[in-house]
Amino acid sequence: MLAVLSVIVILSNIGASKGVVIGPVAGDFSIITDGGFFLFPLAYILGDVISEVYGFKAARLGIIVTFVLSAFASLAYAVIIALPGFDDDFGLAKQEALELALGPVPLIVLASLLGFLVGQTLNSWVLVRMKARFGERSVVARLLASTGVGEFADTLIFCAIAASVIGITDLPTFLNYLFFGFLYKTLVEVLLLPVTTAAIRWVKRREPSYAA
Repeated sequence: MLAVLSVIVILSNIGASKGVVIGPVAGDFSIITDGGFFLFPLAYILGDVISEVYGFKAARLGIIVTFVLSAFASLAYAVIIALPGFDDDFGLAKQEALELALGPVPLIVLASLLGFLVGQTLNSWVLVRMKARFGERSVVARLLASTGVGEFADTLIFCAIAASVIGITDLPTFLNYLFFGFLYKTLVEVLLLPVTTAAIRWVKRREPSYAA
């Protein structure tokens, strides 16, 4: 689960460097998002499973490991871009493509790491605190509450830092990006709640260290 979580976050960081326009939905209205929008909710679903089964300490370790691996990936992109390449037309075109695609990623990674660090920490903390208070019952309520808190904090921090990188420069577009980013991520997690709860039950039954 930790390996999958890390891969999802790293791929999301690459995808987020591309601005995406969906629409128009009605008239001239469009939904503004980024290329990582379809991946990142999966990270929170995995975070929910880890927090519910293994507790806050394990979830915090997962956040730190993901943080370090994302930073390493960003450093690797910088080295790849800096390495001398072929100076023919094809080589120069590839170099330019790499710079355009991966060049903004360090700032995206910073936005993602700070958002993920705060959002996932709040998500795990709320879930674990509610479990300590209510016990094994109300799993769905725990997941909904923790998702709402974590996703909003994550989306706000990420959008505030990453907006300029993908070309968002005015307030209405930023608010569009923030609102629909939060709405989409939250709706995906809500719709996938049956999958998340089933995964939690499956892991609990097969995890020898788990004690209800």
